[in-house]
Amino acid sequence: MLDTPIGALTLVVNEEGALVRCTFAEDAWPQDATRDDARCAAVATQLTEYFAGTRREFDIPLALEGTEFQRAVWTALLDIPYGTTTTYGELARRIGRPSAVRAVGAANGANPIPVIVPCHRVIGSNGTLTGYGGGLPRKQQLLALEQQRDRLF
Repeated sequence: MLDTPIGALTLVVNEEGALVRCTFAEDAWPQDATRDDARCAAVATQLTEYFAGTRREFDIPLALEGTEFQRAVWTALLDIPYGTTTTYGELARRIGRPSAVRAVGAANGANPIPVIVPCHRVIGSNGTLTGYGGGLPRKQQLLALEQQRDRLF
């Protein structure tokens, strides 16, 4: 468990040390996981640096578990630069599925590693904030944090 400005995060890594999950504390603890703070130390350090404004990119090994389509969406999320946003439609075009906007939204919502796989950087086509698994206030906080820090660099 890691305390952050957006609330506590639960981190789950696999036996190889790759991050499998990052969930908000109010979410149920993954049944197949055991607490191991030592294995999660590198992830916790990078998240702490991100929230302190000293890290813009993560170099954590990820184990993205989902369908081929979901993994394509999540991989595309990793390419959205810090402090910027994109739309669900643009994300669908980036993965070569321009008509799959709703499916992209569903995959975005199923992201098992929020913050690090930055699903918070995806907004509606009209510029409004749309759903976020951690709630819209958290999405607003993350975007504000990145936009504020982006001006400092």
